[in-house]
Amino acid sequence: MTALLEVKGLKVQVEDNEILHGLDLTVNAGQVHAIMGPNGSGKSTLSHVIAGKPGYEVTGGEILFKGEDLLEMEPDERAAKGVFLAFQYPVEIPGVTTMNFLHTALNAQRKARGEIELMAPEFLKKVREIAKSLNIPMDMLKRGVNVGFSGGEKKRNEVLQMGLFQPSLCILDEMDSGLDIDALRIAADGVNALRSPERAMVVITHYQRLLNYIVPDVVHVMSKGRVVKSGGKELALELEKSGYAQYEGKAA
Repeated sequence: MTALLEVKGLKVQVEDNEILHGLDLTVNAGQVHAIMGPNGSGKSTLSHVIAGKPGYEVTGGEILFKGEDLLEMEPDERAAKGVFLAFQYPVEIPGVTTMNFLHTALNAQRKARGEIELMAPEFLKKVREIAKSLNIPMDMLKRGVNVGFSGGEKKRNEVLQMGLFQPSLCILDEMDSGLDIDALRIAADGVNALRSPERAMVVITHYQRLLNYIVPDVVHVMSKGRVVKSGGKELALELEKSGYAQYEGKAA
């Protein structure tokens, strides 16, 4: 298997407070990895640093994506290379329709890769096909980006972006947050439709219930800024029963 993402000895701090303490993680193409852990264990910090969100200082270690140094790239370069982060709380952009946002973002990525930008008719055809495959109504795309969207609609919108941008690495940061069972199932179905041998997914969650719908190949437990245990999908079931307390000491 080809290693798509390699995180080696990653140390990250925010305002002199170290959050990741030498974290190691390898994700191969074609795999779905789940990262679980209590609040404050560093799960979201890891996702934000991989995507290039500002406000984090990397003080040690490296992140390789397809063998390239991800930390040397700006966030837009990372996106053009194929890194996608689905936020726990997607932002609203009033005054910008979802359709215009998607068209602009897709063409920015294509331009960065040296590809021809898509004209409106070609883009529209592509969006319609993907939206239909994900059961997303077209009227949702005429509204402002995430404005007045329910939690489920916001997550489906992000799944649509993944279908359109076709990233190599999808990081889903607590996508089950605030979703009822029906909305969760719809969003998970969209994610599962995008699984492929060339693509890897990192699913960050507190709860095992999401992993009933997006079944992982590997489960990692994070505690106090490190991965303290890795295993198969049965590890998530074990965590559901016994909680995280048993791993608290291992991170020290």
